[in-house]
Amino acid sequence: MNTVAEIFPPGEFLREELEARGWSQTELAEIIGRPVRLINELIAGKKAITPETAIQLGDSLGTGPELWMNLESQYQLSKVRSTDGLIARRAKLYERFPVREMIKRGWIEATKSIEVLEQQFLTFFDVNSLEDEIPFCHAAKKTEVHDLPSMLQLAWLCRARRIASELVIAPYTEAGLRQALPRLSALLSAPEETRHVARVLAECGVRFVIVEPIPGSKIDGACFWLTDVQPVVALSLRLDRIDNFWFVLRHELEHVLRRHGRERGYILDQDMEGTAADQINDEEVVANTEAAEFCVAQDEMTGFVARVAPFFAAERVVLFAQRLDVHPGLVVGQLQRRLGRYDLFRKFQVKVRQAVTSSALTDGWGMVHTV
Repeated sequence: MNTVAEIFPPGEFLREELEARGWSQTELAEIIGRPVRLINELIAGKKAITPETAIQLGDSLGTGPELWMNLESQYQLSKVRSTDGLIARRAKLYERFPVREMIKRGWIEATKSIEVLEQQFLTFFDVNSLEDEIPFCHAAKKTEVHDLPSMLQLAWLCRARRIASELVIAPYTEAGLRQALPRLSALLSAPEETRHVARVLAECGVRFVIVEPIPGSKIDGACFWLTDVQPVVALSLRLDRIDNFWFVLRHELEHVLRRHGRERGYILDQDMEGTAADQINDEEVVANTEAAEFCVAQDEMTGFVARVAPFFAAERVVLFAQRLDVHPGLVVGQLQRRLGRYDLFRKFQVKVRQAVTSSALTDGWGMVHTV
């Protein structure tokens, strides 16, 4: 049975010091130059020891001021009701998880009960303990530590997985997805055409979801597998531009077609515009190549650059896009990548989020998908 030592007020120790020296309260008051009433109130526990008083007691009794300040601190702390570790438990949650962002998005319900809050995180991440490694792989294979996504990214991935699992769509077939690519290509001419993407992908068995990114996660998109035959493409629309949307979407679809990440469970693509070409693996190179070809035929793009460089007038960009029947923003995106000039013709990189989310299963930007 655990017992807690009783904490006495410093005045008890002061009384013992006076008795040991044979001093009266009046004599101590005269020594330190303070009223007798102060000494009486200190001994009775009615007045706290201040730093000034601690110095005077330390000098007069030869103990040093630290003793009296420590006694006072311990006594005052003993009078405060214990939190039973609740604050420490809550701090532990905040240290590991993006609690505030998850509550803000409605992924976790705000509550004063630490037990309820902890249980919500266990359920959200599908773990038995808050200390457990959070896996994101349908085959439950162990991932190398250096390959693990950040906690911000894991939270985003788990949310995307949760809402994607609720979709009821046709079974996935590779042939179906390949047949869908020309249908998707026909949508490249206008931003509002992106509203058809969710339906086209659902018809070939690809679960398509949009989840608002958590600040700092740098996620553009992900391809992951609920099972060996249930692919998911999740986009963050972190960069709300027509060229980025189509490039990232086609990039993720190539991962699906080549079954990339199926054994591991996922492929996470982050900060795609900021990653140097020599820092990506073969799977990403292939996906990037197919995405670029999908947005603008690369032989056509090469010919255009050779013809007009270095005079890339806006009128020429528009005419070239019209000839290919794609939106000028896609040409601009490819031109920026080739030249490393991300300031060129940005007016053509129109927004698509409103059109895309009008039909796609979306979580974020004020829309909270109930699961």
